Amino acid sequence: MSDRAPAKRPGPILIVLTFALLCLIWGSTWSVIQIGLRGVPPFTGVAVRFAIAAALLLLLIRVRRIRLGQVAHERRLWLVNGVLAFSISYGVVYWAEQWVPSGLTAVLFATYPLFVGILAHFILPQEALTKPEVIGSLIGFAGVGLIFSEDFAALGGRAVAVASVVMLISPLVSALASVLVKRWGAGVHPFSLTAVPMAMTAVMMGLLAWGFERDRPVVWDGVSVSALLYLAVFGSAVTFSLYYWLLSHLPAKRLALIAYIIPVEAVLIGALRDEPLTAKTLLGSALVVGGVALAVHRFATRR
Repeated sequence: MSDRAPAKRPGPILIVLTFALLCLIWGSTWSVIQIGLRGVPPFTGVAVRFAIAAALLLLLIRVRRIRLGQVAHERRLWLVNGVLAFSISYGVVYWAEQWVPSGLTAVLFATYPLFVGILAHFILPQEALTKPEVIGSLIGFAGVGLIFSEDFAALGGRAVAVASVVMLISPLVSALASVLVKRWGAGVHPFSLTAVPMAMTAVMMGLLAWGFERDRPVVWDGVSVSALLYLAVFGSAVTFSLYYWLLSHLPAKRLALIAYIIPVEAVLIGALRDEPLTAKTLLGSALVVGGVALAVHRFATRR
């Protein structure tokens, strides 16, 4: 059977289980990234993570004899994901988590579905914004504003504030990548949308690491290696393949539901690791999560 043969739509149980697995793994990766940064600089960590993940996926592609790059738009999507979804997005996340608590980083990334909704309104004709989505987006971004009204001295000072602002680049470019894949990725194998862009990311981030981090020490101890392997295998190879598989069966904004479940888990894990939290940050986080929930209400109730 050709790898481009139309697939039967999966049942709701399989979709729910896959969705839950993505939430469980991705909700834990924010803390694992920060743990790994203790021994490995950010750009180096991103490069090694995606080099391992790409190698695993490319091996699987070879075993399954999946053909890649058969059409021009597939190759364009490699560039979209390689630059936006992986290189810029994860480069920003790793860089920001040098200062920003992992739970707050996850909350800021939770604006991703809000950006998806706005971009999809203009790029995907079938996913125009509705009134609840507009209101939810306003509430969510009000939560972000409340977070940035915080006295960041309680969270680590000015460096945390600056890194938090830069962190918002990550959900924006990730949202743009997802919407573009949703529009032009029909019929493209999920492994194609992950393996090749991850390999491109490993090269691009490796060059950045060589340029900016070659004088920084790298500690390859058990903690660093375990964190990298977890992020590469489960946090990248497994999850992104499942994500793009789900994206081929669900509307982009419905799949973006994942982004208001993940920060709740990430904040809880961060609290167990004694990360600083303030009442204003918690209230702002609640507004972000609540706004996202309202923004995707139409899809949730329809389902």
